[in-house]
Amino acid sequence: MEIVKKDVKYLNKDFGQFRQNLINFAKNYFPDTYSDFNETSPGMMFIEMASYVGDVLSFYNDQSFKENLLNSAQENSSVLQLAQLFGYKSKLNSPATCMVDIFQLVPAIGSGNATKPDYRYALTVNEGARLIGGNNTMFRTLAAVDFNVNSANDPLDISVYELDASGNIQYYLFKKQVPVKSGEIVTATYTFGAPKAYDKITLPDTNLIDIVSVVDNRGNTWYEVDYLAQDTVFEDILNVKFSDEALSEYKSTVPYILKLRRTPRRFITRTKDNSKTEIIFGSGISSDADEELIPNPKNVGMGLEYLNRTTTTNIDPSNFLRTRTYGLAPDNISLTITYTVGGGIKDNVVVNSINAIDTISYNNSVNYTGVDLTYVKSTVAVNNPIPAVGGLEKENIESLRQNAMASFAAQNRAITREDYIVRCYSMPKKFGSVAKAYIIGDSQQDTSDVTYPRETIGNPMALNLYTLGYDNSKRFIPLNPALKQNLRTYLSNFRMLTDAINIKEAHIINIGIDFEIIPRPRYNSNEVLLRCINLLKQLFSNDLMQINMPINISNLMTEVDKVEGVQSVSKFEITNLYDLTQGYVGNLYEIETAIKNNILYPSLDPSIFEIRFPNSDIKGKVVSN
Repeated sequence: MEIVKKDVKYLNKDFGQFRQNLINFAKNYFPDTYSDFNETSPGMMFIEMASYVGDVLSFYNDQSFKENLLNSAQENSSVLQLAQLFGYKSKLNSPATCMVDIFQLVPAIGSGNATKPDYRYALTVNEGARLIGGNNTMFRTLAAVDFNVNSANDPLDISVYELDASGNIQYYLFKKQVPVKSGEIVTATYTFGAPKAYDKITLPDTNLIDIVSVVDNRGNTWYEVDYLAQDTVFEDILNVKFSDEALSEYKSTVPYILKLRRTPRRFITRTKDNSKTEIIFGSGISSDADEELIPNPKNVGMGLEYLNRTTTTNIDPSNFLRTRTYGLAPDNISLTITYTVGGGIKDNVVVNSINAIDTISYNNSVNYTGVDLTYVKSTVAVNNPIPAVGGLEKENIESLRQNAMASFAAQNRAITREDYIVRCYSMPKKFGSVAKAYIIGDSQQDTSDVTYPRETIGNPMALNLYTLGYDNSKRFIPLNPALKQNLRTYLSNFRMLTDAINIKEAHIINIGIDFEIIPRPRYNSNEVLLRCINLLKQLFSNDLMQINMPINISNLMTEVDKVEGVQSVSKFEITNLYDLTQGYVGNLYEIETAIKNNILYPSLDPSIFEIRFPNSDIKGKVVSN
């Protein structure tokens, strides 16, 4: 019996195609077996059931394929895993940073013109003092404050605070500045039994900022690395005589020596799709971290009779993982993990909001006669003269996708302008966060000939980096000096030797929108207007706005015109809002002269448009025909 070769279609994608091709298949190859293709026939029931199964399988096949591509994946777990394959580590919550004024009262000593502060009462406030800011956000000091020191690098401001009844100085007010960072310190201990290859633990907090330290009960420090095959880390060592006698004489200008440390005890971190952080250790189980279980090649063979060499060593492929190459696994020890939690937009507190002390410690212990040291300690106060900036939420899916692809393209260096922008956004959160970045070539005034007007010339070796941060309401705000310094230091690790980076502030132009719409008949005009306002809030979200991005008014009117219930847009105006007393930045901008071909352009100096108060700055009105 001759077997008929059947023509099978492999391009069917949906229910309708599957159904029709199954019907055609039955008509072509089983004409005498079945011919009832009525919608209610039993045969059509089976055909449609098969089409349904085919449609479902086709859908899941397409989705599975999409989830394997970074630019099309939609599941958070897929994007996280693909980003990790690209060598990109997802950003966690970032803390806010700023400089804080710290004060103390110091009693006066002496009389008349010889009156001076009694420096015996000058306190030394230890690092790690816990301060409370707005929204009950916890901050901690990043350095010790020594009121006994007054230098160019660590200035001390002294002023008269209180006079007695005779007009003599009774107390002086000392003031210094100290950097602070938001976040709470959390300590957890985990116990490990017999060693397991790539043992892992999951920290319980979802708002992790960073891991401060991991120390075992034997006093060994475990280091975080980018990948487990990385067996060295950089470590800053205090520049003292016993560290390096030849270099210790330069400790006044170089207080720390950067050295490369080899570390078999290491781990990596990964962000799980539930926003928790997983810590993964190595696979080594040897007591000697330097032991490599690689057999002698002279004693390795395939055991074939015609070869002189025979195998004398049992080769297990897994033995190659039980070496220092991928670090040691915890072996019957307990690990104390110290990490910080918190961060986010809410930590960007406003000026004068960090003014309460939760806990603070001093290294002063001696009480002197005359004034109680306890009272002096009680006079310590804090305040932030500048807002805290840098706090951001963890990356969403789209940011993770774009940053992973950009980071892969940058290849751990900064050459192009895009590379520098990528590096700004990828700076570790513990150093602060940049909300917006824009970079252009530097320009300088040619002053070589004063006879003629000065001309602007380009400096090919310099770049101007314009930046902005967020406050706690996600409004644009300039970066504070501490964050700028961290950014400058961070970029220096990637820039070319000949590149110079000038970090500047982009101008903020506050705007408002005034529009009118004509609703369609039989639509609730208030509901239509509300939909239009909500749409404009989304389009002008600060997440979408970029430095030097123009506003296409025609496109905005088109988008509003597409809103359900809108017949037409009769008016659409953008105005400049600059009243400082109303909470605006105060930059005056001539909107009318900046509009060309119905496109609103930013200023020549890098700037960004912002609707500062969307609930009040977007005003809509319903008008009739």
